[in-house]
Amino acid sequence: MEIDYERVIRERAEEVFSVMEPRTSESDMERLRDAFALAKEAHAPQVRKTGEPYILHPIAVAYIVAGELNMDVNSVIAAFLHDVVEDTPHPIGEIQERFGDDVAFLVNVLTKKEKKNYALSKQVDNFKQILNSMQHDIRPIMVKLADRLHNMRTLSSMRPDKQMKIAGETDYFYAPLANRLGLYHVKTELENLSLRFRCPHEFEAITALINHDKEQQKERLERFRQQLRYTLEESGIEAHVSVEYREPYSVWRKMRKFGDDFNHLKYRHFTDIIFKTPEGEDEKEMALRVYSILTDRFREKPGGISNYIDSPKENGYQSFHVKLLADFGRWQEVHISSERMARNSRLGCRAERSQDYIGRWVDKFRGVLREIDHSSKGIDFMEKVTSTFYNDDLMVFTPKGKAVVMPQKSSVLDFAYEISTEIGYHAKYARVNGFLSSINEPLHRGDVVEIFTEDRVLPTKEQKQFVVTYKAKKAIEDYLNSLPVPKFHRCDVCHPIPGEEVVGFNDADGRMTIHKRDCPIAIRLASQFGDDIKSVDFEADDTLYPVVVTVKAVDRYHLFLDIVDCISNRLNLNIDSYNSDCTDSIVTSEIAFGIHSYEELQKIMSHISSIKDVDEVKWKVR
Repeated sequence: MEIDYERVIRERAEEVFSVMEPRTSESDMERLRDAFALAKEAHAPQVRKTGEPYILHPIAVAYIVAGELNMDVNSVIAAFLHDVVEDTPHPIGEIQERFGDDVAFLVNVLTKKEKKNYALSKQVDNFKQILNSMQHDIRPIMVKLADRLHNMRTLSSMRPDKQMKIAGETDYFYAPLANRLGLYHVKTELENLSLRFRCPHEFEAITALINHDKEQQKERLERFRQQLRYTLEESGIEAHVSVEYREPYSVWRKMRKFGDDFNHLKYRHFTDIIFKTPEGEDEKEMALRVYSILTDRFREKPGGISNYIDSPKENGYQSFHVKLLADFGRWQEVHISSERMARNSRLGCRAERSQDYIGRWVDKFRGVLREIDHSSKGIDFMEKVTSTFYNDDLMVFTPKGKAVVMPQKSSVLDFAYEISTEIGYHAKYARVNGFLSSINEPLHRGDVVEIFTEDRVLPTKEQKQFVVTYKAKKAIEDYLNSLPVPKFHRCDVCHPIPGEEVVGFNDADGRMTIHKRDCPIAIRLASQFGDDIKSVDFEADDTLYPVVVTVKAVDRYHLFLDIVDCISNRLNLNIDSYNSDCTDSIVTSEIAFGIHSYEELQKIMSHISSIKDVDEVKWKVR
């Protein structure tokens, strides 16, 4: 039967109008209807891959913006018009004249800009354009998320290569962005749709496993749900209790993270308790009351609490998580939330919050975006942004109790730079929860971190592999870039040190590489490019060159102390590591430290050789 698209278009547009009418003035409703009329006329010749009239897409986006995201009227108007300038002859000036500067701004941000040359790709330039708008207004991002959500819902009509492109963008950029804006339901749907189109076989297999598990666990989970409900009801607590299975994407991610198969994966589902807060009651006190009532009835898993009420996630998520033992002998994850907390989880940054956690995050995002060098390569830009903002967060504390929100996988050094660049520069070691810790150790939620500094400690290029935040990476890069550029490069094979006999060769870029005279590479180059050999004065400076000295000696009392005393006290060197093995009274020790020159190394080896019972001393570059 032929579809009456005119009727469908009219009915779906009216759904948008009916959502907006109770909260919109008559004059704004006229503007809204006018925007729909313009979009309908502009897109009239166009159809989607499904064969439907194209106007159904802007209507769907407008409905998501109005009904699911609870946005203002100008955002809904922009949703109707978001493709008009990009895909039809209507210019942005017409939008501005008919609907005002605010709508024109929103539509302009949502319009992809055609260029002859892109910094890296059209996709990355589009990401940058969207993110840059956040420095002025968060609404274009919200409309763009609605646009992406509807595109993902209708992605099955696209070719497989297009599906992969759009799904990849969604998983990398849009779903994490929705999560960081507190739009949990948008984030979850985007993730699952992305997995469905990127890895359809895995998605179907996990979906089948979840459905099978639901059927298998149905009776006992329902019994546990009813027990929770009755327990609260008997205590006068009005609450909605439901068992929620984790979505396929969440299960897939946990299986990959922990290396478990589905049957051995913990907490494939959780129980949601959403309580009503009586007027005049405090939400936190109500949550603790629910917790107290439940732990009187059920055994609680030690250490199984996560208090996201006092310490919300950076996206604003609040709840009280606890693990309770069901009567069938399995720990069950239970989430305790107020109706307001549940509503905020759905509306994210659009929700009214008593504490503006998301506002602080948006301000932080804007500040870092201003710092990032937008002229850098696109993928470099995106990696800096995603490493800072698109991981799940964890909250750690200073010794004075100040909360600091960091991305997952952050290290102690990331924390040091978050406190201040100066502390990060000179961070030497830390105490985490009172225990001595390397600055390269990863952080965990709830850690109390104290940083200890020393002026002579400075950033190294090796530290870059231990930090994930943009602030830390940028500070280390800035410091390293401020150092004088070496006159030449040391050969990666022979590793010459000042004072050794060396020669130099210029490469194609004019950079000189120095080699020991007995280096096989130098010998080969001399045989082929003898006229290019350069004389080099490789003199010592403040640079330390890492070496390992191997000492072989006859075992005796006090040998270790004599060697350490020689290196540390007599020669004033810092020992980086000392490894020793004794077999049949023969001691072999490997001692790592830094030296300034070959002459200094020979002096050190001479001193060590003079120690009683030391038989052999050799060295190598680390």
